[in-house]
Amino acid sequence: MGGEQYFSASPSSAENFRRIRVRLAGRDVEVTTAGGVFSPDRLDSGTGVLLANTPPAPPGGHFLDLGCGWGPIAISLALESPRATVWAVDVNERALGLVRRNAEALGLQNINAVLADDVPDDVVFRTIRSNPPIRVGKHELHGLLERWLPRLDERSDAWLVVQRNLGSDSLQRWLAATLHTGFSVHRAATGRGYRVLKVRRHGSPRSDDGDVA
Repeated sequence: MGGEQYFSASPSSAENFRRIRVRLAGRDVEVTTAGGVFSPDRLDSGTGVLLANTPPAPPGGHFLDLGCGWGPIAISLALESPRATVWAVDVNERALGLVRRNAEALGLQNINAVLADDVPDDVVFRTIRSNPPIRVGKHELHGLLERWLPRLDERSDAWLVVQRNLGSDSLQRWLAATLHTGFSVHRAATGRGYRVLKVRRHGSPRSDDGDVA
């Protein structure tokens, strides 16, 4: 895969479809990947660390996999929570096609693989899980997170995996400084050179009589 084509909208490299076996949500599954997407030959280490260090997904609601690639996070969420609606978002049209193909092959009807602008504005997320595209650059990465993290539902969490030598600690500090009151950010796990960051959106404050303030 030449350059950083995996975050191009339309990769110019040959598709070169391949089948790989991976373990997702406690199941061994076979999926289709292709050239021009992120980590086409295996489940990448960062996503593996994320999946191993996040709690079970809520039983229902809307979930977001931001920067979905060929779909390991979205597929895991859909397998864990068949009553949920999983939004798999990426700029790479080839990656989105692979997510749709893999969801169909696995009989998962609760995944929507779409471009960012195709997610309805009124959708809020019970969880966000992401191996974000760090290499797009700090400005674009920050813009992505500022767009999506505020769409967490109250009392809900986002889980991000970031390689330590690619700025996980500075990203944690930026998140803590940028998100308005009502959010908290902390390091939830460390493994294989990666940090898992947990962003929590807390509930609305309540008055003494129990009503929402």
